[in-house]
Amino acid sequence: MYTHGLNTAMTLYRNGTLTLSQAASRAGRSRDAFATALVRHGISVRENHVRSRTAEESLRAD
Repeated sequence: MYTHGLNTAMTLYRNGTLTLSQAASRAGRSRDAFATALVRHGISVRENHVRSRTAEESLRAD
């Protein structure tokens, strides 16, 4: 069942139906874990997530 939920969330994210946060929640994963799963399955993470992560990492470095 968990795998089915992940696959469904990935499909909905890839099609633009869900945002990254919504899809991660549906899959029962954190945003970062879901983004990692997307990449492992050959699905591009939309640019806005990459930007927000970079800004987030910059804040942590300070």
